Parts: sequence; C-alpha cells; structure tokens
Amino acid sequence: MSSSTYRIPGAGASIRRARSNPAQAVMQSPQPTEIRRQPEPRTLRMLWSDGHEAEYEYDYLRGYCPCAGCQGHGAHEVEFQPPENPVEPLTIRPVGNYAISFHWSDAHSTGIYRFDFLRSICPCDACRAERGDDA
Repeated sequence: MSSSTYRIPGAGASIRRARSNPAQAVMQSPQPTEIRRQPEPRTLRMLWSDGHEAEYEYDYLRGYCPCAGCQGHGAHEVEFQPPENPVEPLTIRPVGNYAISFHWSDAHSTGIYRFDFLRSICPCDACRAERGDDA
C-alpha cells in the first residue's frame, strides 16, 4: 500500500485566522490539517492546527474503535480492544467537519473517530504525560 495524504478542507483558513488572532485559536479545539498513511512504519501521521504532530499505529487506532459493535452500547469511556490480527486502513474518509472513518483490512468500517477523540488518545509522550498515562 502506498503512502497517501488527506488534507482537511478549510484547515488552512482556520490556521490563518489563528495566526492573526491567537486568542481565537485558544478557544477553538485543534483540528487536523493533514492525515498521512505511512505503510512502512504502519502508522497514521496527523498534523494538527495548533502545530502538534501525532503518529498512531494502525493497530492502536483499530483497537480504539469507538463504534457500538466494538465498545458496546452505553455511555462509558472507550476501551482498547486489540485487533485479532494486524490491520491497515484501506480507506480514510471525512465525516462532516468533525471526524474521519476508516475501512480497515479486517473488513471493519463502522467506527467514527471524532477529532477530539483522536486528540484525546494521542500516543505521543507529551500527550501521555499530560493525561497522566504510564509510560
């Protein structure tokens, strides 16, 4: 599978507004500006409107699928459910202006990954420390 990049429409305008009015940038949630599949390290790289960069392993993202089939029905925190076998995102599609969805190589495709959710599970050291996760 080749590397592919998905640029978030309209993200450039929000970055320009944030540069011209930093107070407005603080009030808005960070939004991804670019999403890139990286097949060789098996990661999804996301660039965010606040300059943050994150790399999510494919299996990590699939394991955090927020759909009811994976998480059950109810208002509880999304729990990691490891995939049975390694997976790859076959397609990545926008869902409105607030999320993306994946069609995974294990045929699963019902999860809607909200941008705020993706940011909340960012596996980088800085975000893990901010959340108080064990290293």
